[in-house]
Amino acid sequence: MSKFLYVNDTAATYPPSWYAESLHDVQRRLSLNESQNCDVCVIGGGFTGLSTALHLAKKGLKVIVLEAHRVGFGASGRNGGQVGSGWNQDQRKLEKQLGYDAAHRLWEMTQDAKVLTRSLVDNFAPDAGYHAGVAQACFSEKDTLNSHNVAQYLEKNYAYTEIELLSKASITDIIKSSVYSGGTLDWGAGHLHPLRFAIGLAKAAEEAGAIIFEASPVVDIKNKSPNLIKTDLGQVTAEYVVHATNGYHSNLNQIQSAHVMPINNYLVATAPLDNPHEILAKNIAVADSRFVLNYYRLTNDNRLIFGGGESYGVKFPRDIFSKVRKPLTEIFPQLENVNLTHAWGGTLGITTTRLPMFAKVGRKQLAAAGYSGHGVALASFAGQVLAETISGNASQFDLLSDLPHPAFPGGQTFRSPIMTLAMTWFSLRDRLGI
Repeated sequence: MSKFLYVNDTAATYPPSWYAESLHDVQRRLSLNESQNCDVCVIGGGFTGLSTALHLAKKGLKVIVLEAHRVGFGASGRNGGQVGSGWNQDQRKLEKQLGYDAAHRLWEMTQDAKVLTRSLVDNFAPDAGYHAGVAQACFSEKDTLNSHNVAQYLEKNYAYTEIELLSKASITDIIKSSVYSGGTLDWGAGHLHPLRFAIGLAKAAEEAGAIIFEASPVVDIKNKSPNLIKTDLGQVTAEYVVHATNGYHSNLNQIQSAHVMPINNYLVATAPLDNPHEILAKNIAVADSRFVLNYYRLTNDNRLIFGGGESYGVKFPRDIFSKVRKPLTEIFPQLENVNLTHAWGGTLGITTTRLPMFAKVGRKQLAAAGYSGHGVALASFAGQVLAETISGNASQFDLLSDLPHPAFPGGQTFRSPIMTLAMTWFSLRDRLGI
């Protein structure tokens, strides 16, 4: 069982986020307390697991989802809500690593992922409130030029024409901060309320026939024919198992444990702003160019949700408010005295290459994880890919499973200190503008 499951959170209780507070009445589902059997057992009730369950149930398979806490409890329900384009990797680099054809197939997958996400929102979670537009805000002329070059390369080589180039003047017209030198605005990307999206997926999966158990952490898996999945109070016998735990993985899956590292990220929400257009003139989301990036957007009740800071240890800091207020006021000094009403942390999964890990991890056991900050669209798409693979079409899974993702150095004992040193170095580079 993952040590991240309970060290920062109360069992089967959503964290004190604005997302959770803004939910309508959501009844807790039953826990598994008996023996069940199914075609596919999905471990984890986030975007990956819920999308897998929905797509499999629509194909007529019997699916059981085991969630340790509540659906959308983890990174799926705590993130910045950005539905981004592409991977957390430059397409030009992917072409050099994987070849032109593979890189183009991967790009088309990310385009399909956005289309799928929009469709899922429209059909099952309209209250998630999808809005178009994600800006990349750059601190230096060098970063600005690179962002423009990337956009122009995508237009020329991938026929992607949705990105608007921003000068210092034009970005300041939209983002009311003096710290940026320019950037881009991707109108083909967007943002949404992630927890409402997750809950919408869960309800859709159930309506299609899937069964979801909450407060049902998996404690053991017997890798045999069929697989046997045990919780503390019950068990499930299943032909297939899908590991959809992302950063909350454990030693139930050694391959994922070696290749996907949990990191913690932190967000705050302000009180409703009297003049939100004096912070963001357009209803877009923003992510900046720093290694430890800042990201933010406005809510439908005029709050600013701002994410900043991360750590590679297990525990969240005692004072998340103070940790995130610092980068918030660096970007928006006019919000120095704003009241912060909510603060929360979350655990996501990264890989060494920042490309997701798709893998066979046992007898008829599949895993997808390590979305490295691009999980809103990619995790939902991963669920569709896993469902297609189990149904007999593994063409997309095979390409994705070939993506490079070496194990983290140092093993599970030493990789956190090593990554902390690396993060400290890159954070210093951010501050020095290198």
